[in-house]
Amino acid sequence: MTGVVAFALSLPLTISGLVVAFFTSRFNLLYRIKHRVDTKSKKHGGELVAEILASHDVNTIFTLPGGHISPITVACEKQGMRIVDTRHEVTAAFAADGFARIGRSIGVVIVTAGPGLTNVVTAIKNAQMAESPVILIGGASAVIQKGRGALQDIDQMSLFKSVCKQCLSVTKVRDIISTLREAIRTAQSGVPGPVFIELPVDVLYPYSVVRSQIGIRENPKTVVQKAVNLYLNNYLGDLFAGAFEPQDVEPLPIIYPTATDQLLQICVQLVSTSKKPVILVGSQSMLPMVPIPELVVALESLGIPCFLGGMARGLLGRNNPIHIRQGRSKVLKEADLVILAGTVCDFRLDYGRSIGKQAKIIAVNRGEKLLKQNSDVFWKPTVAIVGDSADFLVRLQASLPGYKCDPDWTRSLKAREVAIEQQNFQKSLSTPEKYLNPMQVLFKLEEVMDDNAIIVADGGDFVATAAYILRPRGPLQWLDPGPFGTLGVGAGFAMGARLARPDAQVWIVYGDGSLGYSIIEYDTYRRFNIPIMSVVGNDACWTQIVREQQPMLGSRVGCDLEYSSYEKVVEALGGHGEMISDCSTDQISEALVRMKEESNKGKPGLLNCLIGTTDFREGSISV
Repeated sequence: MTGVVAFALSLPLTISGLVVAFFTSRFNLLYRIKHRVDTKSKKHGGELVAEILASHDVNTIFTLPGGHISPITVACEKQGMRIVDTRHEVTAAFAADGFARIGRSIGVVIVTAGPGLTNVVTAIKNAQMAESPVILIGGASAVIQKGRGALQDIDQMSLFKSVCKQCLSVTKVRDIISTLREAIRTAQSGVPGPVFIELPVDVLYPYSVVRSQIGIRENPKTVVQKAVNLYLNNYLGDLFAGAFEPQDVEPLPIIYPTATDQLLQICVQLVSTSKKPVILVGSQSMLPMVPIPELVVALESLGIPCFLGGMARGLLGRNNPIHIRQGRSKVLKEADLVILAGTVCDFRLDYGRSIGKQAKIIAVNRGEKLLKQNSDVFWKPTVAIVGDSADFLVRLQASLPGYKCDPDWTRSLKAREVAIEQQNFQKSLSTPEKYLNPMQVLFKLEEVMDDNAIIVADGGDFVATAAYILRPRGPLQWLDPGPFGTLGVGAGFAMGARLARPDAQVWIVYGDGSLGYSIIEYDTYRRFNIPIMSVVGNDACWTQIVREQQPMLGSRVGCDLEYSSYEKVVEALGGHGEMISDCSTDQISEALVRMKEESNKGKPGLLNCLIGTTDFREGSISV
């Protein structure tokens, strides 16, 4: 402060006034009078990040190291958090997503500046479309060096603006705590989604380190050098002023939208008078406003047939009489009332055209845009509610005492399901021209999985078949990419799921194409004792693509792979690996059991299943 005054007094009066005004505004001189900087302190901004994360019960950080972010990861480790460093940043981001979904909490990924952040763009977009509350913390070049050609300096805020719910950049150490508190609330409120917080390197390191690197001369001789020193000293003072004074670190209240009583009563009347109602339960219903057991009780009390999608798969267990797994398109054409509980009319419902014209529609979604997507073209809600779908269903059931859906309607749908599944099982008994029947592999996996198994789906054709056969045993025991359809999620999702629920058995169902994105993460599994098990449907092809490309365009170009020995890669990384190709059902079961036994000993495993082709799902396309 005295330096500013002395420098200003040496100038003409008008200029000196301008100088004082500039420095007072630019460097918050009045604030700094009350909030002095302790230049001897060894505290740093990374400790504030760790403090706020700890206050929000964060116990796991996914990362890949970088100099820009070292103060954060070191401070988080000192707070007792588990620091999981992956072999690629995108895996760290997928892991944070999987951790958030299975743990019904936030997932935290911390990556370095520039390429560290560009490497996670796909995973963050996937989290956005899956409505997952991921906190992305990224390093950045020093505030004072932005736009001046510093190492890995790019416009990161513009890069993430379209893929995040909110983007924030911290330019003062004192703003770290308040910014992170608000970011964590934003990520979980309303329609959840990822939030990006940019933390430049000079807000993270201690005062002494930043001062030594900022370019301040010890004995300035010229007027220019003195002016530069003056500017830099004031910049540094403003950067650290009030940095480590006590602040509130308690979590801010999360904002949940809920249905109004008036709209709820209209829905009560619609349900009461319907003869053939059906509920489509989507991923939003699994968000942490309502305890899952309360939602299950409400659905079972209503007795309305349910189709479960996305994260809601497994909500009603493996064999619930109201859970209908097959023939959804036909049922939607017959129903007289369709409740879209967090389900969106996008490509998965043919943009709304799947629903019969005669049906009344109750749509419930936390977001206005998703609530009415395509309603101007192919469908129209009878009642549209901006609210939490699980809260709506629980309140709906409470408002219908004694109501029970006609059991004959539910039984008829269940009978159709049984017939379709018997047909599918018969298809699994056929023998391909070579190698294994993929359906047979999946039916055997269904028999072998434990009741606490979490299924991670990462692939195209093989995984699409698995969705018809594998039955999640309970709530939050199924993970797939969501509407973005991203390949390569497997390793990260599985890692996040296992660390969020350490007692669970975690299986990845891989296509051989998608496996290539992340097989190196078996190294991470070994280093952190994460005994993931993978079943790979290896048909040496991007089959989901060739299904349409070859018939339509007459070429397989770009679609053929090799029957590679992926199990040897896993063995080289310290895991258990096997390949099977004989159609003997005993061989499949025995290999799966051996992998389970090795997993129980703490060893990750991979079963490389060479598979042939069947006519199941013939004619399906990927766009």
